[in-house]
Amino acid sequence: MSMKYLLVIALGLVVFWLWRHNRQAEKRNAAQSRRPAPSAAKTLAPMVECARCHVHLPQSEALIGREGFYCSEAHRREAGL
Repeated sequence: MSMKYLLVIALGLVVFWLWRHNRQAEKRNAAQSRRPAPSAAKTLAPMVECARCHVHLPQSEALIGREGFYCSEAHRREAGL
């Protein structure tokens, strides 16, 4: 009879271990799925070229002048002369 109880205890431990292992895997997957994916709109900005020195910079940082976009106020002034 004691062998029967050892088998039941061993089977119970295996079931408990599998249940716990699956719970931990579900927690890891849930934590990974909560992370926001980087969107293309946030990471990519339209780029423009300075009409004076031809450096590329984000359009939001560029200055607008007569001949196009400029990287600095000094280049915009030079183009105006």
